[in-house]
Amino acid sequence: MLIMAIAIGQQAPDFTLRDSERNIVTLHEQKGKTVLLLFYPLAFTSTCTKELCSIRDDISRYDNAEATVFGISVDSYATLKKFKAEQGYNFSLLSDFNKEASTQYGCLYDNFAGWMHGVSKRAAFIIDKEGILQYAEILESAGDLPDFEAINAKLEQLNG
Repeated sequence: MLIMAIAIGQQAPDFTLRDSERNIVTLHEQKGKTVLLLFYPLAFTSTCTKELCSIRDDISRYDNAEATVFGISVDSYATLKKFKAEQGYNFSLLSDFNKEASTQYGCLYDNFAGWMHGVSKRAAFIIDKEGILQYAEILESAGDLPDFEAINAKLEQLNG
């Protein structure tokens, strides 16, 4: 399968994933909303927990920017359900168990931690109300966090 790099200004690739409650979530159903996608490697790991807790603790910023936040990993919906409950996340976690969205967005490790294949890279994407990609950041190091200052500035620009 040929994977094309996605670029700012183009239509964001659509996806259909299940959330931690097994509900189906599709990107095209979010049209009319600004969407922040946060891909992360694995539930319950230290940097992933830190990243998602920072979103949880600052959710009013995203609500005020009228942004719908989705955390996406290749973990199963059952793992995500437990992760969400234990951490009190106040936004949806989506299971990309089949690695389709991570592949479409170009953020999938071929090799993670020396032995795992097909784990999502830490990445952030902002999609505007028309479904156009407005921000993209894919990190090669799983220990790095997205640039939340740049993300928040873009959200304010789009909805402020």
